[in-house]
Amino acid sequence: MADRARVRELMLGVEGLALMRSAIDGNDDFIAARIEEISKIAAPDTAAIPPEEALSELDVATGYRVWSENYDSLPNFFLTAEEPVVDGLLAGLPPGRALDAACGTGRHTTGLVARGHEVIGVDQSPEMMRRAKTKAPSAEFRIGDLERLPVTDHTVDLAVCALALSHLRDIGPAIGEFRRVLRPGGRLIVTEVHPMMVLLQGPALFCHKPGELAFIRYHAHLASEYLAAFAEHGFAVRSCHEPLFAGPLAPGGYEELIPEAANAAWAGLPVVVVWEAEAIE
Repeated sequence: MADRARVRELMLGVEGLALMRSAIDGNDDFIAARIEEISKIAAPDTAAIPPEEALSELDVATGYRVWSENYDSLPNFFLTAEEPVVDGLLAGLPPGRALDAACGTGRHTTGLVARGHEVIGVDQSPEMMRRAKTKAPSAEFRIGDLERLPVTDHTVDLAVCALALSHLRDIGPAIGEFRRVLRPGGRLIVTEVHPMMVLLQGPALFCHKPGELAFIRYHAHLASEYLAAFAEHGFAVRSCHEPLFAGPLAPGGYEELIPEAANAAWAGLPVVVVWEAEAIE
């Protein structure tokens, strides 16, 4: 792994994706602009590239401790795509006892509380959880991880797990834990970075410290993996949603230097997947 962020290569990759998607039936001016920008970026003496920054891979616990400092303040196109879908699914469910697994800073915890649910939030990051407690003081919070949930068997009516399973190599144990804590007939809502985005984009970068970027590794989980895990652990899929990219680009990131290419590269691609499943006997 490189010890510095390959900004030039990242920019060339986005330009290349935009060019590939438009090469057959795209606008001639757009294609010419991509080729011109690629030439400028690839030039060894170009001034179009910001200075490279140090790069570190962090484990999940360390990464979210660092990321917790600004997680809620930065625009995020994954959240922009995901939240309306989850809100729509929650709107159709009656209040009950709800689990927000990998609750983070309480992004969905607050919505569950507002809808009248009695909420348990579980996360392995104390730093994230402290922020969640300030947002949803009426919820109960417990330290724990997705493969060993600190929740009694068959005691919740609804489980939500948002943008967390991508950090697991194998989703099976976590899906099994969701089934263990759900009552028969209970609902599970799982959201994840879409495997297409994981495979195309790789992990998301965030600021670790001044002059240093970091990332937490993602794993791409295809629909076939989810269907197999749901079937094995006693779930029936009720719906699946794949909202498409609608921006915004990450502020201050390298894509803002090539906005036309970046928006064209991701346009029309699914950025998250949202599964709704029911716990069956």
